Amino acid sequence: MEQTCLQYALTEEERKAFDETGYLIMENVLSPEHVAALTAEVDRIFGEHVKAGHDPSKAMFHPNFIPDHELFLDLVDYEKVLPKVWGILGWNIYLYHAHMIVTPPSGQQPSDKTFGWHQDSGRMNVEMETEPRPRMSLKVAYFLSDLAEPGRGNFWIVPNSHLNNTMQRPEGGFGQLEGAIPVCVKPGTVVFFDRRLWHAASPNWSELTCKVLFYGYGYRWIRTKDDMTVQSLWSKSDPIRRQLLGAGTNCNGYYTPTDEDVPLREWLKEYAAAEVK
Repeated sequence: MEQTCLQYALTEEERKAFDETGYLIMENVLSPEHVAALTAEVDRIFGEHVKAGHDPSKAMFHPNFIPDHELFLDLVDYEKVLPKVWGILGWNIYLYHAHMIVTPPSGQQPSDKTFGWHQDSGRMNVEMETEPRPRMSLKVAYFLSDLAEPGRGNFWIVPNSHLNNTMQRPEGGFGQLEGAIPVCVKPGTVVFFDRRLWHAASPNWSELTCKVLFYGYGYRWIRTKDDMTVQSLWSKSDPIRRQLLGAGTNCNGYYTPTDEDVPLREWLKEYAAAEVK
């Protein structure tokens, strides 16, 4: 990891915005060329799913895509993004979940039927005793499609909702949560969001196809959320990338890490003059 990444460190203004609203939007993080290259690989994978029997008119949820191409692997520790992730969560982190979503045009007319609103992490939200629940993890969404207008399969959020364990759902199944907004962004935009932020996917009522890559970062003692096969990438990765891909010296190292378990901590001490706990 190069020291040049430090120019993208989380600012105090960004920290304040993330803490208060539960999300952060960064434009032009990916260049048009980078977006085009990633899109080509997403299209290839979608085509393979269609050949295998996937209905091309239906949305594709494809987890564990990191091993599918070097371009996806390189985003795990992308210099414009990772510094903001460790700025929010700290150094004891790894990629616990990754999924690719492709949402083709639905061919349907717009409807105000209630979306599938949720907080991430499933049973964690049932079994945690505190209110608000702890942050635990965040997601980074790389948008490859032009979602500057609503109705294109946009990701919807309720700003400032991450500290609410429950939300009042509309009666009858029509209408969205109070304060809900679509995330309208251009290709190359990255959205960071707290796992507790109430959010939902939405139907694609446009003629465009929505393509988004989601990278979930959490603490190293959290189990993976999909059947990740990134272990095969450890041997060709540098120490920090290996940490982010879940490598460790032993099971206890995920709870009481040694320097070998968390090279990111040592890197921050040396190059970022960071005070680490």
